[in-house]
Amino acid sequence: MNFEPSARSRDFLERVQRFMAEHLEPVEAKYWREVHDNNATGDWQAWRIHPLVEALKSKARAAGLWNLFLPDEKLGAGLSTLEYAPIAEATGRSLLAPEVFNCNAPDSGNMEVLYRYGSDAQKKRWLEPLLAGEIRSVFCMTEPDVASSDATNMQATAVVSGDEVVLNGSKWWTSGLGDPRAKVAIFMARTPNESAGRHGQHSMVLVPLDTPGVQIQRMVKVFGDYDAPHGHGEVHFKDVRLPADSFISGPGKGFEIAQGRLGPGRIHHCMRCIGAAEKSLELMIDRGMKRTAFGKPLLNLGGNRERVAEARVAIDQARLLTLHAAWKLDELGALGALTEIAAIKVVAPSMLQKVVDDAIQIHGGAGVSQDTLLTGFFAQARSLRLADGPDEVHKGLIAKLELQKRGHAR
Repeated sequence: MNFEPSARSRDFLERVQRFMAEHLEPVEAKYWREVHDNNATGDWQAWRIHPLVEALKSKARAAGLWNLFLPDEKLGAGLSTLEYAPIAEATGRSLLAPEVFNCNAPDSGNMEVLYRYGSDAQKKRWLEPLLAGEIRSVFCMTEPDVASSDATNMQATAVVSGDEVVLNGSKWWTSGLGDPRAKVAIFMARTPNESAGRHGQHSMVLVPLDTPGVQIQRMVKVFGDYDAPHGHGEVHFKDVRLPADSFISGPGKGFEIAQGRLGPGRIHHCMRCIGAAEKSLELMIDRGMKRTAFGKPLLNLGGNRERVAEARVAIDQARLLTLHAAWKLDELGALGALTEIAAIKVVAPSMLQKVVDDAIQIHGGAGVSQDTLLTGFFAQARSLRLADGPDEVHKGLIAKLELQKRGHAR
């Protein structure tokens, strides 16, 4: 196995880094201050997109730094998962960069689904404007009334009725639902079928958000922040009727599609965590050497140098593990890399949480304010320990696979 980036990967990485240094880093702090000031309330219908975003997106697209996550040379950059990994890391150093390069969740995962499993008509209607950055999308999976760590607990339904599908149920933590550009949801729900197995009774359905019966209830705060103008919403579906061709790949294909969606997405999430950790470590060192207390730089007090060393070790360990998972995903597919993908999902967010926490401590009061990227990185890390499956689910899968190696089926 070889984790050395290809020439194409290095070229894209250098161009992304130059773009970020020139266009993002000088404006990001001001951008987030203005976003928070302009969208500070829970009135999500009044949220507006900062004009800088679309201007930066236009520049990134003109520079050929667009849809870099998609392994298709015509629609994206044509990079493998391993080739894209260091680019995802670079964008993780910023809370704005993924959107600027049209590589942000949940859109990237939804685009992967449509690219791999969508019909020609679904691609025309939804994938093309998503690839163009003209609209946003959301993914409706987690439910407020059941333990969603077990996805088979879903109570929402997508029932075939003649030539229609009827949707009912409640979802929350639907990320991006407050964005005024959000136009379509992928709704995952039960499609009861007694002849199908436990993982053959769920479907994914494309739902235009202006369909009658789709009721956005509220945006849910994350650590006291609405994350405007993105938002994480609670949305109810009441007798929502759509043509049967709104199913992606047909009824009962939900879990099969989810396997294809979540593998690359988890690589992207974890590499962005590594980028955020690198940025946090830089901020911690710079702050610790500029500020003095008791006659010494802060970094020379209280074991802080050891924390720097521990951060370096942890970041590099997480990177190597994630690159290995990316390599194995490319070589064997998601089913062949189950252990590695589950492992990085446990390791990378937890590593980021620890590194950011140490950086916050060095920053003192500034660390818990919105004057640095640290609070955003901390929310990202802690949330990712739940999103796409909590740590415990991934550890359970890893243990199960290890037991199987020793001939234990359960």
